[in-house]
Amino acid sequence: MSLVLIHPAPDEGWADMRLAGVLSHALAGRQVRVIRRAEELNDLTGQRLLFAAALGEYGVNLELTRMLSALRRTPDLLSGATAGIIIDGLSPLYTKSTAGELALAANLAGCALVGRPLVEGAGQLHNFRIQAKNAGTDLLGAYRASAADLAQRVETAGFPARERPELLVLHASSHHTSNTMALWERTKQHLGEDILCTEIGLRNGTLSDCSGCPYTMCLHFGERGGCFYGGVMQEAVYPALRRCAGVMMLCPNYNDALSANLTACVNRLTALFRQQRFYDKALFAIVVSGYSGGDIVARQLIDGLNMNKSFYLPARFAMIETANDPGEALALSGIESRVEAFAARIRQTLLDRKSVV
Repeated sequence: MSLVLIHPAPDEGWADMRLAGVLSHALAGRQVRVIRRAEELNDLTGQRLLFAAALGEYGVNLELTRMLSALRRTPDLLSGATAGIIIDGLSPLYTKSTAGELALAANLAGCALVGRPLVEGAGQLHNFRIQAKNAGTDLLGAYRASAADLAQRVETAGFPARERPELLVLHASSHHTSNTMALWERTKQHLGEDILCTEIGLRNGTLSDCSGCPYTMCLHFGERGGCFYGGVMQEAVYPALRRCAGVMMLCPNYNDALSANLTACVNRLTALFRQQRFYDKALFAIVVSGYSGGDIVARQLIDGLNMNKSFYLPARFAMIETANDPGEALALSGIESRVEAFAARIRQTLLDRKSVV
């Protein structure tokens, strides 16, 4: 399958020199269609996409901003597409925040992202020190190799559907007052009996955050399927995560951030991540804000679980709603159709069509 390279022209030509060289190496021998301007974003349904943007020294690419605007204006622009992202910047700042903004915009426009979809060329490329050492190459060589690997994964990506998939649902909310839980309960009603839902509550007192064990200690416990701190993560979350086909995060917006317990859960997945990757597990979320900021929480999930922990990000992975008072979410205009559409996307992602009677 051929790739579409979406490579927004930088504000100044010199800002693109390093990235252009990396792309030339990574895409050598491949059939590639190249898009440089926002008005060229067409005929992308079902395509394999590689976004590659150069930010220069100050983290700005105006053509990329125009492309973000096009994605947000046209919610079906990337329906059925799958993508990866390369962001190059001459500063150690801005690359990851730009990638997160682009990832969410593309996802809401119908695009899936492979697990670990981001390659960053940040500043002097010090972020490639470990990869370079392991591969016996220099920093630029490691950058080129990572970009080539990403292009290959995007080109060949596929998500394994199951006959009777398990969906792990993680929350830290009260069933009685939470709008987030109310939306989940309504979503669950539309999933059907052929998806098994396993719910685990991470309320206060049930888990401790990661305290940063030395790498060798974390690896030691991870190889044995556990974590030094044990508790609900080791006893319930890790076993369920090994079994499941997807994870649903139920995320009320607390101060424009994930709750402390859900953040701790993401951090504690590191021990299991030392042992296995999660490319074959899909990430879903319900995010509810009292007033605004749901996009910030959604991007935190993308950063922590898709870009870092390698979860597959299906198209329109999150239901993002605004509701403050108890019961308000289920009274929102059009909420039932949005819930039904969200449940249908979960089924389409996880369930083997041949197993549906």
